Amino acid sequence: MKLSRRISNLPPYFFVEITKKIAEKKARGEDVVSFAVGDPDLPTPNHVIDQICRAARDPANHRYPETAGLPELRQAIASWYKKRFDVSLDPDSEVLPLIGSKEGIAHIALCLIDPDDTALVPDPAYPVYAIGTILAGGKTYYLSLTEENNFLPVLDTIPAHVLEEAKVIWLNYPNNPTGAVADIDFFNRVVKFAQQHDIAVCHDGPYSEVAFDGYQPLSFLQAEGSKEVGVEFHSLSKSYNMTGWRIGMAVGNAEMIDALKRVKSNLDSGIPQAIQYAAMAALTGPQDCIQRHNNIYQRRRDLVIDMLNRIGLEAKPPKASLYVWAKVPKGYTSAELANSLLEEVGVVVTPGAGYGKNGEGYIRLSLTIPDAGLVKGLSRLAGWRSKKEPGIKR
Repeated sequence: MKLSRRISNLPPYFFVEITKKIAEKKARGEDVVSFAVGDPDLPTPNHVIDQICRAARDPANHRYPETAGLPELRQAIASWYKKRFDVSLDPDSEVLPLIGSKEGIAHIALCLIDPDDTALVPDPAYPVYAIGTILAGGKTYYLSLTEENNFLPVLDTIPAHVLEEAKVIWLNYPNNPTGAVADIDFFNRVVKFAQQHDIAVCHDGPYSEVAFDGYQPLSFLQAEGSKEVGVEFHSLSKSYNMTGWRIGMAVGNAEMIDALKRVKSNLDSGIPQAIQYAAMAALTGPQDCIQRHNNIYQRRRDLVIDMLNRIGLEAKPPKASLYVWAKVPKGYTSAELANSLLEEVGVVVTPGAGYGKNGEGYIRLSLTIPDAGLVKGLSRLAGWRSKKEPGIKR
């Protein structure tokens, strides 16, 4: 048997490898504290759970759903965008529910990329932006995100020959893994850039509701002319602690939404209707749960930042997202540091190199860990550091 070239070019999914290592440790009876995956430990709000229980008992929700999703869900998404961002969306042509935003992110490459076309992908970044491009037969040009540029891509440094082949640019703010944010001036520049070079924009915004110190992240669709050039992916995973429910959405440019709908209609059978009703409850119900969750994450963020800086791992408090992006101490690569922490003290962090070349020199720590585990993990980090550098204060 000979597998396709696209499979040969496809790397193993990064987090699967991390999860495998954790499972192996636990199978040996070892105690592991994981700061690795951004999977909320807080429960889904009760009113959402109550709604899915009611919907699951209705036989009408046991049948095949429609690819486009329930009209009531599309309207709920449009209404939420209007209330949250003052962005108007046509629920019939500019909104598409997804089986989690990840599948939409991967599938939209099939709508935009022909073989040998180029996607402009940030580095470091969520791996699926590049993986979708690989599956579509395209090429990836990486946009360096550096601390010096506030982890924003410098658009005017992209070579002309790359722009001639580029079909799409990927953006993600609040950013995973760096925690960086973007302002409206940046999004306005992106719109003009896309118009000038006839490039589609795909913005991934699942962390817009996870923010601290009074900061409110923006939607790319708040930029003037944004719906002419792009779409935004969003998710209920992080906002309402629903990662396992697999529910998200793509919104924006009607032509791109229709193309994605055509791909999905041929490849999947839609979102189970009971989950769609639960999503409606999340979007239209009480929103005070979001601030309660953020208060917990902010407290955890402050604990992590304080400890990291005290033991000499430089990190700045992010305004948003579920992650702390910390610098690796001298003498280690990000993978070496991650391996040392796992093997010596049973602490799992994500090596920055897993997000791209520019992620080297950093590790990512997730805030989605119960308080007791967080304190235990930070204590282990401090103990590890003091053994390596006896002069470090704890």
